[in-house]
Amino acid sequence: MLRQHAPRALRLGKRPIPSSEGSAGPHPDSVIDCGWGRLIAGHTFANPADIAAVLLAEKTGQRDIAFYLDKPHVVVAQAPQQLFVDPSEAFRLQLNSYRPSPARPRGFTLRRLRTRADIAAINALYRGRRMVPVDAALVWRQRADRRLTYALAEDKLSGEVIGVAMGLDHVEAFADPDQGCSLWALAVAPQAAHPGIGESLTRYLAEHFQARSRTYMDVSVVHDNRQAIALYEKLGFQNIQVFAVKHRNAINEPLFTESPQDADSVLNPYARIIVDEARRRSIHVEIIDAELAYFKLSFGGRSVICRESLSELTSAIAMSRCADKRLTARLLAVAGLQVPANQLAGSADDNQRFLQQHGRIVVKPVDGEQGQGISVNLSASEEVETAIENARRFSSQVMLERYCPGQDLRIVVINHHVVAAAVRRPASIVGDGHSRIDALIEKQSRRRASATGGESRIPLDDETRRCIRAQGYDLDHVLTAGEALTVRNTANLHTGGTIHDVTDQLHPTLRAAAELASRVLDIPVTGLDFLVPAVDGPDYVIIEANERPGLANHEPQPTAQRFIDLLFPRTRFERAA
Repeated sequence: MLRQHAPRALRLGKRPIPSSEGSAGPHPDSVIDCGWGRLIAGHTFANPADIAAVLLAEKTGQRDIAFYLDKPHVVVAQAPQQLFVDPSEAFRLQLNSYRPSPARPRGFTLRRLRTRADIAAINALYRGRRMVPVDAALVWRQRADRRLTYALAEDKLSGEVIGVAMGLDHVEAFADPDQGCSLWALAVAPQAAHPGIGESLTRYLAEHFQARSRTYMDVSVVHDNRQAIALYEKLGFQNIQVFAVKHRNAINEPLFTESPQDADSVLNPYARIIVDEARRRSIHVEIIDAELAYFKLSFGGRSVICRESLSELTSAIAMSRCADKRLTARLLAVAGLQVPANQLAGSADDNQRFLQQHGRIVVKPVDGEQGQGISVNLSASEEVETAIENARRFSSQVMLERYCPGQDLRIVVINHHVVAAAVRRPASIVGDGHSRIDALIEKQSRRRASATGGESRIPLDDETRRCIRAQGYDLDHVLTAGEALTVRNTANLHTGGTIHDVTDQLHPTLRAAAELASRVLDIPVTGLDFLVPAVDGPDYVIIEANERPGLANHEPQPTAQRFIDLLFPRTRFERAA
């Protein structure tokens, strides 16, 4: 890789020499509050001890960065037990030679931050990517500040913010005589179906600063983030010898502690989110079987064995009530909750009568999970019988259920209180004008797998083919640029579906129904699947209950926190104190 030398001021480790334009040099001891923390312009400080003092004054819940240090070890030496050298690489894009791409984004638009709702969407993205959220009030006050620029990517159809990046103008921030700028806090929604969002946001800021006559744009990225580094190298960024120092805190802990044990590294995201929260509260974690996501949590003489969000607090009876979808429906119906009509699959004549009675039906295994063996919106007898045979691969008993159109809503209930709600959408692809449908599915499947640690993929199976054929397409068809196509009828995350938080929009009737259902099933942790015309309306049917819901799917809602509160309530009070 070519290495781009840093400006002379950075190489020499002293205040930058004034430019030929007569600038008096940068503001001394410059510190810029970026909302998620402060950027400390290290090359504007004469004394390393002053940099260390600023870092040690970091606020709880924020992440400060001292950047542009050529002698980071000297800064760390001021407080070696509290500071560390950030294991990140720095890259630079020379804006005087940068050329915009002739290709324009498809399916989404790029714009600047405009409303308070934009800030809420930015924080949802950051929390969903386990990044530090911004101080909303501060960012709102800074919205006209020329130092900071927030670029947003917005889905053209849904209006959802699906990407964000922040740019810092060094000239405006600390009178940089080298006329530079930098890129920070780039995040893309893991469920976004459109390719190229991160690249488009990076280009947007590069062109924005290029129009301001800035000469370069820097970025800092953790050394092992290969996907991000590949993006920056593709755009022409070159590695530079610039270093950073950070404060040791809970946010930065993975950067200065030993790598996870081999057992920990195998944990899936659903176990990892719980284990991480337990360790934050000084709860001892013992990994029993990493591959199967079994672990034991111990605190104050008490231990609880868990498999992801399933713990010893869930009784075998409660598990059986959830595992048998027909039993779930019966119990909920007796309690006055709305469930769709259903019956067990039987003879072809019995199945045909049920189909004729309801017009469109769903076929599912009675005790299946992760969307396996489910076929949705069937209207032909031949399809029904084929779907029944497929479902029997996963369960000896198969259930027929009236098809209820609507949004697929998952509500997570912990200790009989709603903690999170999210709409799940089926896997979809967006055409580019030249790729076949099967190629687009494979690309989107790779993106979903990357965003979910391998948990979400779109299978190219008979159900996918049936869904595509029902819309008049085949796998070799080429969609026009920007054309969207749903490729699965079910919205299960394991088959490529995406999830979108709607907790704050949930209608009180839906909240009450979910909490009553958890009490009827007598289960301390459950994920209830609703079908609703609208999440802010009262109408619903409950189609099933999951005894081991994936808590990691619902960030930024505090699902793991409430789960640990349930298991170890003493740690909740200690944490609050």
